[in-house]
Amino acid sequence: MRPEPAFLLHKRPYRETSALVELLTLHGGRVRAIAQGVQRPGSRSRGRLQPFAPLHVTWVGEGELKRLRLMESRGAVALLAGEGLLCGLYANELLARTLPVELPVAEVFAFYASLLEALPRPGSRAGALRRLEFSLLEALGAAPRFVEAEGGELDPQARYVYDASCCAFRPGRPGLDGRTLRLLAAGDWSAPGLAGPAKAVARAALAPLLGSRPLRSRELMRQLAAKR
Repeated sequence: MRPEPAFLLHKRPYRETSALVELLTLHGGRVRAIAQGVQRPGSRSRGRLQPFAPLHVTWVGEGELKRLRLMESRGAVALLAGEGLLCGLYANELLARTLPVELPVAEVFAFYASLLEALPRPGSRAGALRRLEFSLLEALGAAPRFVEAEGGELDPQARYVYDASCCAFRPGRPGLDGRTLRLLAAGDWSAPGLAGPAKAVARAALAPLLGSRPLRSRELMRQLAAKR
């Protein structure tokens, strides 16, 4: 196979000198693989296989667990710190937890690459995260539909809560007002006052996909916020 663009989502030791890795790849989606010898002292691959570092990889194997054959750097690692780093860790954890193995998600890959470019800039983080989350929901067939649960248009004066069972909204409080939801449907999340509602809708839509086990990255974000 031709080398494929990829990013590391997760890595843990495997046996003495290898690692089990989760990769987000351009055409292969999420790939689980063994990186042989990458934990060996002096291994050149060890320095390349880092979070937020763009890679070119190839792999072999018929089952869900592959074996990496080639791993090359294709650019500089995104230098993240503080909140930007935690947002990057959140994105990695989210994708590793929700993406099925080998589901092609080229658009998710593109939004992830854009996110890494945005994370060093505080004003760009929220919008980039929402675009990644909504592209992920679209790929998984769970994207919110900005209509009432029965299919009718949202009433700008009513308040609604998200119903994940139908990926739409039902009247309820406290909820979000229909006018705000209609603005979100237009995709202009940069408008004043929409950052919070967009985050709330994304979190409600992602909750069933994540299950009851909390995201470690969210807990780290809460701890960081508490120290401010």
